[in-house]
Amino acid sequence: MLLHQKLKHIKVILGSKSPRRQALLKDLGINFTIMQLDVDEIFPEVLKREAIPLYLSKLKASAGQSQLSENELLITADTIVWANNSALNKPADQQEAKNMLNKLSGKTHEVITAVSLVKQHKIHSFYSVTEVTFKSLSEEEIDYYISEYKPFDKAGAYGIQEWIGYVGVETINGSYFNVVGLPVNDLYKELLAF
Repeated sequence: MLLHQKLKHIKVILGSKSPRRQALLKDLGINFTIMQLDVDEIFPEVLKREAIPLYLSKLKASAGQSQLSENELLITADTIVWANNSALNKPADQQEAKNMLNKLSGKTHEVITAVSLVKQHKIHSFYSVTEVTFKSLSEEEIDYYISEYKPFDKAGAYGIQEWIGYVGVETINGSYFNVVGLPVNDLYKELLAF
């Protein structure tokens, strides 16, 4: 069975303001509406690696679950960049973005996206990991990217689908779309099984 057949009588809702997640879900052939979830993306400091986006994805799921009716399915997600044993979230300003890109320069990091599928009485969460290796970035390249693309809404201060991905990413191991913000291959399989 194809996913759009399974979802024919289900109203799919995406709990994300991210234009990238919205575009990926649309390209997967899913009709959906948007639910604004006001959640403080704060997590306990003891959490590491995939536990962080899983926690935040479930936090968003819990915030939206009570608003769902019988035939509705909510999808929430969270993405982090895991580098040098710490999480890089969205940078607060230009200096923080610069610090993050300097940390990623010439090294391999992980992009981890967790997704929660939510119905009235059920939440199922999963995550996907992609390894990304950057070439050594010059100060000039970093400054140009930040001033031209303003990556303040992106984990790790970069979008792989933007200029920095074109010139800076040497290799990726895993799902490209996961780095953009939604592991669509895994999501397709998980939705079919949900």
